[in-house]
Formats: sequence, structure tokens, C-alpha cells
Amino acid sequence: MATVKPFFCIRPEESAACKVAALPYDVYNRKEACEAVKDNPLSFLNIDRAETQFGEEVDTYDERVYQKARQLLDARIQDGTFVTEKEPCYYLYQLTMDGRSQTGIAACCRVDDYVNGIIKKHENTREDKELDRIRHVEVTGAHTGPIFLAYRSNETLTEIMEKAMADRPLYDFVSEDGIGHKVWRVADKGQVKSIEDAFEQIPATYIADGHHRAASAVKVGLRRREQQKSKGEAVTGEEPYNYFLSVLFPEDQLMIMPYNRVVKDLNGLSMEKFFTAIHENFDVAKVEEAYAPEEKGTFGMYVGGAWYLLKIKDHLRTSDPVKGLDVSLLQDYLLGPVLGIGDPRVDKRIDFIGGIRGLRELERRTEEDMAVAFSMYPTSIQELFAVADAGMLMPPKSTWFEPKLRSGLFIHRL
Repeated sequence: MATVKPFFCIRPEESAACKVAALPYDVYNRKEACEAVKDNPLSFLNIDRAETQFGEEVDTYDERVYQKARQLLDARIQDGTFVTEKEPCYYLYQLTMDGRSQTGIAACCRVDDYVNGIIKKHENTREDKELDRIRHVEVTGAHTGPIFLAYRSNETLTEIMEKAMADRPLYDFVSEDGIGHKVWRVADKGQVKSIEDAFEQIPATYIADGHHRAASAVKVGLRRREQQKSKGEAVTGEEPYNYFLSVLFPEDQLMIMPYNRVVKDLNGLSMEKFFTAIHENFDVAKVEEAYAPEEKGTFGMYVGGAWYLLKIKDHLRTSDPVKGLDVSLLQDYLLGPVLGIGDPRVDKRIDFIGGIRGLRELERRTEEDMAVAFSMYPTSIQELFAVADAGMLMPPKSTWFEPKLRSGLFIHRL
């Protein structure tokens, strides 16, 4: 069963929260990160991406970058920008986008739950991406970006959350992208125990977003555990490094957007031969305007200045949790055999565009530097659960969650 604990949170003082809160570190390249922090010294991105404090001559992964992150975090604690709670609490974190709200519970999850498969994964991680966050956690001594987890909806937790949200929020602001953010502190001992007890009845939680952050936090925790043992010191399992920062959301409140694809060329095929090859596995119909799929097994395609509706042929559909995903059907029956995209993780001819960018972005890319674009039907949270429950992995870029959690509102010190 899931262990989800309250924690001694380091957080912004109330008036600073809107300036501190920042999008996750990995949504920016270096140039974009530097631009984002230019006029906001309190932005948590200064700490999450401390290379922004140096010129380009300093490598992103230079040891000085991590030391700078630690220095900035300590400085913000010392000058009162961040305050430290005197007792362990949970927090409710509500994000509102386009009139739709989702509310999660900010807490700490157990490293051993990740190791033992109670916290379930659906993506592989890359070692090079892990190393950066491992070093960031080690040097700052903190988890600074929460892992986005999902759980199957629980009536008890819903009732507790609704009661807590009747109180005045700790934070209430709208970020520059129009997303509303509200945070409530749950410090009442009865409510705290009820939340902890409720999670102990939930058999599994699922990583929705943040696989690399989770893997990095776990590796740091296990390393610290071994270091403590090597000194002959007893490990209780309750040391802060045995837990990592998370925000957990009920499945019925989450929105997954499509992760669309664009490909650089037609793999040497003429337009005629390209369409002939597609017809083997898909029914194809030209449509008059930009097309966003309305049901599973259908795809939009933009090529040659026109939109088409593709529908996978019925005999190719499957109940296999991975092979039946729309991203797999497109890869296995079109991107691979027709366009020659063998491994989409490394192939430079394919790019991925989050659904938040819209269909116009697919048209723009196709008109500028790509040859063909595909709009996808979004993967469902139930499909994500099915893949994770089966111990399987999704293809890359299968899900795009919106809105994104902000970093800097909750910090867990190791």
C-alpha cells in the first residue's frame, strides 16, 4: 500500500509565491531559461537552472552551477523569501486552466515504494538526464521540483480535500500564462492522519510526469542510505532522504493532451507512393480544415498543404496495453514501415509537439522545416494505468499533461 507522508515544507512567504513559482526546469532550453529569469530574481528557475547565473562559457553541468544553486537556495531561506514550517503538513495544490480545475495533495512519497513497484512507471529514463538532477539534489540537499503522481479516485480523500478547501488559501495567484494557482495548508492533526490512513488503503500510485526527477531522487536516497550504513550508523527508514517530493492527483481530474508528431521528409517517396503505402493499413479521407482526432484509432495528417483523416483498419486494432496505443499504431504501421522512423527516441527526422501548441503549429512546422505532420488522439489516464499495471513501458512522448506543476512552491530538504 502507498506511503504518503506530511513533511516539513520549505515554501515561499505568501507575498513572494507568485514571483517564485516557475515552470519545471526541463521545459526550457538554456536560452529560454535565461530569458525567463532576466527580470525576476526570485523566480525558482534561477535555482533549478543555475547556469542562468553564468555566461555561456560555463557549461550547463559545470560543478559551479550546482554550487550556485545551493548558494541561491540558502540565500532565499536566510533572507526570508522562503519560510520553514514548524510541523509536518500536507498541502492541497489546485491549478485552474480554461475554467477546469484539478486539485492534488503535495506530500512526500517513499523511496522504497518506487523500488518495490507500488509507485508505478510507464517510461524509461536516460542516464544523462538523471545525472544532472542527481547532482542538483545532492548539492542543494533538497527536492525542488515535485513529481506528478496520479491515483485512482478515493472518496475519503475527496471529502477531506473539499473540507480543507473551505478555508482561506495560503496562496492564490494567476501566473503569467493565465493558469490559476491556489494552495491550502493541511495542518490539523486529525485531517493529516486521515489523509495518511486513506493513502495506506490505496494499492498503487502512478508517475504521470517527472520520471527523471523521480529516478534521480530515488538514487540519491539509496546512495545516502548506503553511506549511512557504511559509517556503522543505523538506518531507521524515516530519514528525510527516504522520501521524495510529490503532488498526487485523482485520476478523474486529470487532462492529458495529445503529443503530436512531425517528420522531416517522406523517406524518398513521391506523394503518390506515400499515399499508396498509407492505404495498406489506414482508410484515408481528405478533410476541408485542420483535423483533431475525435476517437481512438484516428489520426489527422497534414501534408502538401492539405489535411487528411486517417483511420487504422479494424484488423490491426489490439487490446495489448502498449501495441494498442494510438502512438504505437502510428509508429508500427506508418512512421516505421513507410517513413523509416526506426527508433523515435533517437531519430533526428522526427520531432514531437505538445498538444497545447495547437494544430496551427503543425501547419507552421510543415511549411517551414518538416514534410508531414500527424495530430493524435490523446492517450487516456486509463491506458497509462493499464500499461503501468502490466509492468510495460509506453513509447516516447505518449502523454502531455496540462497544466504543468510549478516548482518552488514546495521544497523538501534532505
